[in-house]
Amino acid sequence: MVRRPVPASPGDDARRGDRGQRPPSPRRRAGHRLMKLADLHDELFAPLEDALARVRPGIEMAEVARVLSVGNGIAEVVGFTDLRADELLTFSGGVMGIASNLGEHRAGVIVLGETRRLRPGDPVRRTGRVVDVPVGAGLIGRVVDALGRPLDGGSPIDAERFLPVEQPSPPIMHRAPVQVPLQTGIKAVDAGIPIGRGQRELILGDRQTGKTAIAVDSILNQRDSGVLSIYCAIGQRASAVARVIQSLREGGAMERTIVVVASGEDAPGLQFVAPYAATSMAEHFMAAGRDVLIVYDDLTRHARAYRELSLLLRRPPGREAYPGDIFYIHSRLLERATQLREQYGGGSLTALPVVETQAQNISAYIPTNLISITDGQIYLSPGLFEKGHLPAIDIGTSVSRVGGKVQLPAFRAVAGNLRLMYAQFEELETFARFGTQLDAETRQRLTRGLRVREVLKQREHDHVDVPEQIAALLAATEGLFDDLEPGAVSEAERTVCTAVRASLPDLCDRITQGAKLGDEDRATLIETMRNALSGAEAGAGDANA
Repeated sequence: MVRRPVPASPGDDARRGDRGQRPPSPRRRAGHRLMKLADLHDELFAPLEDALARVRPGIEMAEVARVLSVGNGIAEVVGFTDLRADELLTFSGGVMGIASNLGEHRAGVIVLGETRRLRPGDPVRRTGRVVDVPVGAGLIGRVVDALGRPLDGGSPIDAERFLPVEQPSPPIMHRAPVQVPLQTGIKAVDAGIPIGRGQRELILGDRQTGKTAIAVDSILNQRDSGVLSIYCAIGQRASAVARVIQSLREGGAMERTIVVVASGEDAPGLQFVAPYAATSMAEHFMAAGRDVLIVYDDLTRHARAYRELSLLLRRPPGREAYPGDIFYIHSRLLERATQLREQYGGGSLTALPVVETQAQNISAYIPTNLISITDGQIYLSPGLFEKGHLPAIDIGTSVSRVGGKVQLPAFRAVAGNLRLMYAQFEELETFARFGTQLDAETRQRLTRGLRVREVLKQREHDHVDVPEQIAALLAATEGLFDDLEPGAVSEAERTVCTAVRASLPDLCDRITQGAKLGDEDRATLIETMRNALSGAEAGAGDANA
């Protein structure tokens, strides 16, 4: 009888294992799991243990306060036991602030950025330093904000060092007399209201009268003078600042210009700090012996930003709600412009602050403050602007307290009595409107005055070199244009300037270098210009024939 094999049950296979062997014991399975956990522990935590072994913990002491309240551009903080005036503070999110009002239990802070993200209770930390900005050659050709941060999308600023935005002005004994001219290329300015290197000349007038155009033309004309320029825009529209930057680039001036921008969209604190930051950037080059021209456009908006901050900080208001130290904030800014003596570097800082008037009221609070601080003013009349007399400079109201000391000798020989003659002409012109009969001498003065006015007209960005300015003014004052119609003076001026530049190059070079204009040189200039005008008239007659 044959025995058949009995089939194995599933339990038998499980007991024998996959290969028919005896399954491992529970102790062996637990040990296997422990080995895997140990390997996983080493793999995960060994790098962390190595990193912790390399870390050397230190103790950092920081005085932290809390935001009590937040306003438009300001914040009140509480919790500091030791805080210095004008110290730089940091809020959450990297926003900076300046400690301004120091009280017994709280401090008022000017916020240099957006306050929308700040909330009561946010931490505030001290930095131990005052507000400073980067300075050095790395800023030339760049557009930066009031803290020196780039706005042109370029690389970070390569700073040589950092300087505080608030610095004392140079002592009196470190200053030298203002004697070297700063040519603007504008005939009415260089001839009638001369500006010297180290001078503070105010530009004022109503809105849309060409104040910024004169300042920008002054920067553009420094192409061959070696003067470094800084344009500081305070509270301007972004579109207006963009147009200025475009003009500087098209004129080839951006490569020797620094543009500091605190636009009207920025925080009031940045608008307040901007001119001081720009001046610190300029002082670095002045100390190195360079000549710097700085334009503040404009200080009316600067004063309004400071008034806003002061009222929010609950400082007592004064005249027109301005704080009591409104004069001081501008005087300590403009007093930093000077000409240094050679032993202290020999550099210069020339300031052209711009201020806006309302309804031609130059006796308003802020304009009179700045007139008393500066060394003269260039006043732009809206009446002249509407009549098309551009630039609309009112020579009678404008003045330079440095005067002819900074003019080239040839300028003094030609335009020494220009202001007096032009003032007399304007009085006669007003008198002649009544229809009174005039004698021959008065009519001749009116005729010549009208030609001088035509010569003083000038298009924007149309710069005239010194020899050509002298030639045009000499031709007008000597009566070479008296027989011409006022509308033909502009073409005649171009004719005489071209002739002088082509026929007398040596004399032009000597005039530019500061040589005096003698009687012989004067006669040579007049004869050359008279021949050029005669040739032009003969050519025009032949063309008409």
